Amino acid sequence: MVEPSGKSNELADRLRAFMAQHVYPNEQRYHEEAERLGPWAIYPVVEELKPLARAAGLWNLFLPIAEVETGLSNVDYAPLCEIMGRSLFAPEIFNCSAPDTGNMETILRYGTPAQQERWLRPLLAGDIRSAFAMTEPEVASSDATNIDSSIVRDGDHYVVNGRKWYTTNATSPACEIIIFMGRNQPAGDDPYRSQSMILIPRDTPGVRVLRALPVFGFYGVPDRASEVVFENVRVPAGNMLLGEGRGFEIAQGRLGPGRIHHCMRLIGLSERILERMCRRADRRNAFGRQLAEQTVTLERIAQARVMIDQARLLTMNAAWRMDTVGNKEARREIAMIKVAAPAMAQQVIDWAIQMFGGGGTSNDHLLTAAFATARLLRLADGPDEVHRNQIARLEIRRHRGTDPAATGGAAEVLSVAEVERRTAAGAWPRPSGLAG
Repeated sequence: MVEPSGKSNELADRLRAFMAQHVYPNEQRYHEEAERLGPWAIYPVVEELKPLARAAGLWNLFLPIAEVETGLSNVDYAPLCEIMGRSLFAPEIFNCSAPDTGNMETILRYGTPAQQERWLRPLLAGDIRSAFAMTEPEVASSDATNIDSSIVRDGDHYVVNGRKWYTTNATSPACEIIIFMGRNQPAGDDPYRSQSMILIPRDTPGVRVLRALPVFGFYGVPDRASEVVFENVRVPAGNMLLGEGRGFEIAQGRLGPGRIHHCMRLIGLSERILERMCRRADRRNAFGRQLAEQTVTLERIAQARVMIDQARLLTMNAAWRMDTVGNKEARREIAMIKVAAPAMAQQVIDWAIQMFGGGGTSNDHLLTAAFATARLLRLADGPDEVHRNQIARLEIRRHRGTDPAATGGAAEVLSVAEVERRTAAGAWPRPSGLAG
């Protein structure tokens, strides 16, 4: 397996020290502020820690080396993202949280110089935040060709109409820009050239954030999910990203890194949960024995260790493929980790909840918020079923080009002559007493 560079290892050491000094001691405060202030507020603890992270040189670590000279490869970023993922609120402190990372990469890769100056610069500085509006409540958005929101050209402007939900981060007071995906061509045209992405300032007339959406009862944690209505929203034509009909192209470029970042963070979260399981097993007694001496506990801890390492190796392989052949060619590996990592994390966290008993269902032990995050990510950026279908189709296509003679593949149905030949050679037992 390819190893992270010395630069990545040095950043990882600094990141671990920062987490120990500033992040873990403030987690309880963060959750209390999030619960007390709600999803429409800025959480003071986050804003206090951001300048410390920036001063420590732990800022915008997600930036890809393919786009900026000082950026990191996916292989180098993976262990850093994993460390940040150990805490649900840590990524934002380092300006490495969704959806801002994906939005920044989108504007960096596909935006015009004017768009980058207006929106990318303040996002990179952490002065503002952003939202991504793609999923719709009235259609099956797992099939993005269903997206029915409209983007219609009207002179020097576009008029946008639509209803979106699970628009991450829209309730944040710091959110100033939304990347919106909608249809700009009539139904019946090429479904993969009918969608566009456009930049919509949040304060544009006609943009209404209807409500914060809870994720398994959590408002604002982990991602400020929101429902937003766009009614006759007029934005300048210059706000279009890349050009009309390029929405799917942008989405594939945007979602690949976003998906792998989610998986990296989940591995870190799962590692932390496993640590808690082990400490719990050492400290609790039931039926005259420590939990650590009971077979069911040992089996679950062992299986969790295996599953986490499997997911990490798959993720590192996907990162290496993205670095060496690009996001498009690595789509199979990205789809594989997007299936494997959330399922792994959900199972590990479920075992931890079982081990913690009734307390595991409360908010005291991180487990419920962690479970909500893992379960959410079996849907976000494409549900498991979509990724499995893609993996299978790519696998079938790969083997269509395989020469059976070179790989030991056999014909699906043996000819009569071949059956007779093998029978005569004694390949199969023959009934005694019959002529043959």
